[in-house]
Amino acid sequence: MSTEAPYTPPKVWTWNKANGGRFANINRPLAGPTHEQALPVGRHPLQLYSLATPNGVKVTVMLEELLALGHAGAEYDAWLIPIDQGAQFGSGFVDVNPNSKIPALVDRSGPVPVRVFESGAILMHLAEKFGAFLPTELAARAEVLSWLFWQMGSAPYLGGGFGHFYAYAPVKIEYAIDRFAMEAKRQLDVLNRRLAEVPYLGGADYSIADIATWPWYGALAKGQIYEAGEFLSVHEYTHVIRWADAIAARPAVQRGRKVNRTWGAASSQLPERHDARDFDSLPPA
Repeated sequence: MSTEAPYTPPKVWTWNKANGGRFANINRPLAGPTHEQALPVGRHPLQLYSLATPNGVKVTVMLEELLALGHAGAEYDAWLIPIDQGAQFGSGFVDVNPNSKIPALVDRSGPVPVRVFESGAILMHLAEKFGAFLPTELAARAEVLSWLFWQMGSAPYLGGGFGHFYAYAPVKIEYAIDRFAMEAKRQLDVLNRRLAEVPYLGGADYSIADIATWPWYGALAKGQIYEAGEFLSVHEYTHVIRWADAIAARPAVQRGRKVNRTWGAASSQLPERHDARDFDSLPPA
């Protein structure tokens, strides 16, 4: 039994930068830039500023899938934004995403550059721009978008909730871990039940709903994030595992997960990608 006194919140919260935790040095209760830093611009129509977190991988997988389909204009420059160093608070990045989160995209294919931030918005922008991975028939489109937004609403409970308290918080809090482990398992069960009925989240066809969901829940079901596979008994979610393996086998997915990646085996990394030929000599991840 803990001998610590229960925490009573003060009447007014104040920022304590020495609160510990893996990301304490970059988290702050303020928006806006902390320093002047222009963003680089390459020669391709699409400029991506990102890191190979699950949210970043969504967009590089989408771009690689578009290139695999032969879509002209889907060529991109991927610039590394090292969030552990606070690069997302540079003035140029904040101009593209005032929320200071990766990924962020600037579409320079038209006369006026278009900024797009939030991974789901980027996937929709690209799907609509190229007419790919998003059905046009009303019911099918609604199903795909429902699962896309399910992911956008659910993943914060997985990453900021379960992942934070289980893997990153400076102290283990039983209540917090139990609360978010229950939610993580509930979410996996939602997916498992859906994928018992259909090959992909939208139905018969692979879509932006799968591209958005796979980097988070595919990795979770395969025990690849938070070292939590055994804790969450992920082997129980057999339909999610089948789906995750099928997506992981796609060559464009294997390429996309390398981009802006700065950890793991050297063969799994491509910290920045600036030419469609960059991957020619790389083996699958």
